Amino acid sequence: MGASTDGAESLHPDIEQVLIGSAHIQARLREIAAEIDRDYAGRQVLLVGVLKGAFILMADLARSLTVPVEFDFMAVSSYGSATQTSGVVRILKDLDLDIAGRDVLVVEDIVDSGLTLNYLLRNLRARGPSSLEVMALLSKPDQTRVDLPIRYQGFAVPNVFVVGYGLDYAERYRNLSFVGTLRPEVYAQT
Repeated sequence: MGASTDGAESLHPDIEQVLIGSAHIQARLREIAAEIDRDYAGRQVLLVGVLKGAFILMADLARSLTVPVEFDFMAVSSYGSATQTSGVVRILKDLDLDIAGRDVLVVEDIVDSGLTLNYLLRNLRARGPSSLEVMALLSKPDQTRVDLPIRYQGFAVPNVFVVGYGLDYAERYRNLSFVGTLRPEVYAQT
């Protein structure tokens, strides 16, 4: 995937390459929102954001939807401050709402190995939702270790560590409006 910059995006000193520009992200989210609106017409959707990475994505997606939505969040950990998943999943914050009989759409920033999302989906299915689907902004097909039903997908990215648009490295770079890679010397500083 070539770099698609929207002007000043390439000016951040820690970014090596912009993979997906902000205009490209917003256009894809509008397309996905139109699909969700069609699929959930006449129904209310509970958006479940996986913290912390999905909060920006979920906000932008929700503003593009016309179906009625509610929001809830879960926080799970499989990374810590590392750049690769440990495979061990812990629920740090559970849902506040009961999802039994509800149409639930999990909003995820990125699917790497798929192990965390697989665990999360098993956990949520056990709670009896009427439907349970996934929207993921990014996926790494070369990294995926389990087959997952991702109904709405934004972009496939190469097997590199990415930051921006909610994704972080050591809690930094979430606020970037694009998705990019860090310069190697940034890793050496931490």
